Amino acid sequence: MAVVFALESWQAVLLCLLFALIYVGSLYVWADSVNKNRDHPKTIKRRFASVGIISLIVPPILWSFSKTDESVNAHSIFEFLGIRFSGLIQALILPLVLTMILFLGPLALHYTAGVCRLYLEPKYWANSFSNLMWIRNRLVAPFSEEFIFRACMLPLLVPVFGANLSVFICPIFFGVAHFHHMIEKVVNGQQEVKEAFKTSSFQLCYTTVFGAYSAFLFLRTGHVMAPIIAHAFCNHMGFPVFAEVMGYQQPTRTKLIAAFVIGLVAWLFLLFPMTSPYLYGNTVYHV
Repeated sequence: MAVVFALESWQAVLLCLLFALIYVGSLYVWADSVNKNRDHPKTIKRRFASVGIISLIVPPILWSFSKTDESVNAHSIFEFLGIRFSGLIQALILPLVLTMILFLGPLALHYTAGVCRLYLEPKYWANSFSNLMWIRNRLVAPFSEEFIFRACMLPLLVPVFGANLSVFICPIFFGVAHFHHMIEKVVNGQQEVKEAFKTSSFQLCYTTVFGAYSAFLFLRTGHVMAPIIAHAFCNHMGFPVFAEVMGYQQPTRTKLIAAFVIGLVAWLFLLFPMTSPYLYGNTVYHV
């Protein structure tokens, strides 16, 4: 069934805020969920169940705020959520390659340190898929967060704010949602309040920046899998540790610095060509 979203701006913002609160709140519905370490196996399994349920609950809520539209250019709720077959292969490959180009410097660091050899070991992958934290960071978190914070929010924001502005509004919910880690750090005695605030503020900044990139990928490709794949890769790589470069002697240091610069320049140059809506058959969103 073809639908359209036509809410007031304040309604769209409040609904997005509701989705964010539901998602974060679901992590704490379990008894002793605040006091128990987030990396505890029992906590991880419970949160897997929580975000799985939320991922099923939010789409019907979103759909309830839509209106039937039988016009020629109308789209289904699944298309608005970025769930479609047209251009799927491209969405699985091109955004990942683009993100790897951006991370050319960190990838060069991995190669220089010999980390890349691990990826050729079957034992590495066997251990990874039996590690709950690995599964959380590389699979469950990317899927659930991108689905809720991109696929379910952007259909509401784009009609009232436009695609370009929505790219910068949407990640605010995503960045602020990560601030809940501060509570866990303080309650569990991992950090003092001041230090936890600094750490969480830094996380707020870079998750907001990534959220803008992720929203851009979603709107350009029209596929939720594009930001999911990019998110999983970024979680795997972690925030670039630029200081590691200075620990190498010349000429390795210069080569690594060059890799960081070349990666950023190439990413900027390829950002729009590699995310062209034409490549993905995207007629749902335009940015």
